[in-house]
Amino acid sequence: MMERVLIIGTGLIGASTGLALRAAGFGGRIDGWDQSLLELRAALEMGAVDGVAGNQWGALELARQADVIVLAVPVLAIKDWMQQLAAATGPGQLITDVGSTKLEITELACSLFGSENQAAFLAGHPMAGKESGGALLAEASLFQGAMWLFTPASQTPTEMEKEWRSWVGFFGTRTLDMDPKRHDEMCAWVSHLPQMLSTALAALLEEKFGDAPEIAAIGGRALRETTRLGASPYSMWRDVAMTNTAPIAETLLALEQRLGHVRENLRTPELRDEFALANQFRVRR
Repeated sequence: MMERVLIIGTGLIGASTGLALRAAGFGGRIDGWDQSLLELRAALEMGAVDGVAGNQWGALELARQADVIVLAVPVLAIKDWMQQLAAATGPGQLITDVGSTKLEITELACSLFGSENQAAFLAGHPMAGKESGGALLAEASLFQGAMWLFTPASQTPTEMEKEWRSWVGFFGTRTLDMDPKRHDEMCAWVSHLPQMLSTALAALLEEKFGDAPEIAAIGGRALRETTRLGASPYSMWRDVAMTNTAPIAETLLALEQRLGHVRENLRTPELRDEFALANQFRVRR
């Protein structure tokens, strides 16, 4: 039975996970660690965690006592923690993550975990968040209605994995298991490309117009929605770009070519066809 949880990384997703556990009725202990003392203190004060580790060594000691360890840090840090936790955990424990890319994490998990004398590892990715991060923005309802993706390294789930999946369901999520390579390819199109597009557009507008008052006057809702993701900090996306480079580059090239097609057909019926195709995509969803 899951009685102790350790959340490594108490920012938006980590703190929201703690709050969601409490809202779903989890009565066990939740500990936390974060490199930022401000994030850690905020998570503690809002009740997302019951106790905190003062340093990384303390977090490893708490990991030895935890039933489930949730890695809610950037992807490269997740891989680093996986290396450390492989030697600090054992049978009956579950390590899971919430990273935005899954292929490198799942491949590393296959080499570090899964034998009968090791902890189990379940790679996960909640498709939820906000354009800005931090524990102060955390909320128990963040995952309600969202899809929580899993890319399991093993076809035989442990009892602790089954229990964790149940709790995730209690958060109000839907769940889907995917092949990790397919996950990264799909997320490059539906998540990473929109972020890069919004970032590039917002940067272009800033470079072109700066603080010109006309932007606020005529930009309107369409501009705000299109550039909303441009508020996301680089720290949230650096590791995504570094661990899913080829799929993201493929989507950007495809978009460049599509924009070129639109540019070349601004005065032809091809533009009408492009709008019709786009409208069909929106109607389907």
